[in-house]
Amino acid sequence: MPPGDPRSAPSPERRVLVVDDDPTVSEIVCRYLRAAGFVVDEAVDGQAGLLKAEQLRPDLVVLDRMLPLLDGIEVCRHIRGDFAIPVIMLTALNQEEDRIDGLEAGADDYLTKPFSPRELVLRVQSVLRRSSVPAAPAGLVSAGEFDLDAQAHEVRLRGEPLVLTAREFDLLAYLIGRPHTVLSREDLLRSVWGWEFGDLSTVTVHVRRLREKIEADPAEPSLLNTVWGVGYRFDPVPLALTGRPS
Repeated sequence: MPPGDPRSAPSPERRVLVVDDDPTVSEIVCRYLRAAGFVVDEAVDGQAGLLKAEQLRPDLVVLDRMLPLLDGIEVCRHIRGDFAIPVIMLTALNQEEDRIDGLEAGADDYLTKPFSPRELVLRVQSVLRRSSVPAAPAGLVSAGEFDLDAQAHEVRLRGEPLVLTAREFDLLAYLIGRPHTVLSREDLLRSVWGWEFGDLSTVTVHVRRLREKIEADPAEPSLLNTVWGVGYRFDPVPLALTGRPS
């Protein structure tokens, strides 16, 4: 099969920015993405990548972890925080803490070098699908002190809007639609990320980040609870207040 499958090619206006200082990696990644139907721009260092992200506002950024002038982690934080653009991070570092650093900086996905360019194209398409179709229930939904407006892409807690990344919104919206239901990390990876296979630490990191934004004490959660050995359960009204057993 040639690089990129025309049967699943996106519309040509979808734009991807590739930020990598390795000319070989950048050339291969750009070639496969263009063959898959994307408009592709390039940058060779962190500062240039951040500037192009601001100027071009691409649909997605493929970002190297280790860059000159400005580290990829810092670039990712700015891109996700300032522009809410999805990021797939490339890294030559295979330690779990390095991958978690990227996820905590806001990356939607990551690949460890060396990687398959065809897999990267599939990951890009998957992230873009998930970004454009949030896993939110339709209409206005209330659950405990949470109010979800799927059309406005907004969640309020006790009347105050929560500042969430796109993936955090998708995760919380999915949980709001399934209160008091135990969901495994595999369930969440499949339903929220759209991945049949992947690193389950992706879910763990996003749950931790979400707890930091919704829990009074993230170290002792009462809303997004861990069911040990099984998964997570969202209790929009803490069970201690409902009289139900935890």
